[in-house]
Amino acid sequence: MSTTVRIIGIDPGLRYTGWGIIDAQGSALRYVASGRVAPKPAMELADRLCVLVAGLEDALAEHRPEEAAVEETFVNADPRSALKLGQARGVCLMTPARAGLPVAEYAPNQIKKAVVGTGHADKNQILAMVRRLLPKVGEPTADEADALAAALCHAAHRQFRMRASA
Repeated sequence: MSTTVRIIGIDPGLRYTGWGIIDAQGSALRYVASGRVAPKPAMELADRLCVLVAGLEDALAEHRPEEAAVEETFVNADPRSALKLGQARGVCLMTPARAGLPVAEYAPNQIKKAVVGTGHADKNQILAMVRRLLPKVGEPTADEADALAAALCHAAHRQFRMRASA
């Protein structure tokens, strides 16, 4: 029997950073928890990043995941926005790494393909599949659903890597 691994998925953002935690045992998946960190938009950038760190640290401390998956972000906005989002993404990579978790990164299309079956799925399709794969999830926000999708993608890739190394 395979062991259970707890995975946190993180969807980086400066307005909302979603997080979602699942337990994966072989191909069996179970929803554990999800939420989002929402710094106040009027806060200075450094303070917003501190809120992201604190929120992620709280989720890590409460749920004790063993591995992390972070969605890579692609921004078509102006360079200043891209740099700020990159700083938020850095926090999302660094926080679980500082807690001793291995951190994997997945492109949005890779996550969509793993969860929905196509790399060009929209938010509603992702949400529908997250609900189908994790029936106890309830009504997650789009940010939570994206984070859970990152965790699901990691679980699928983890299974593939384990089979390939056997």
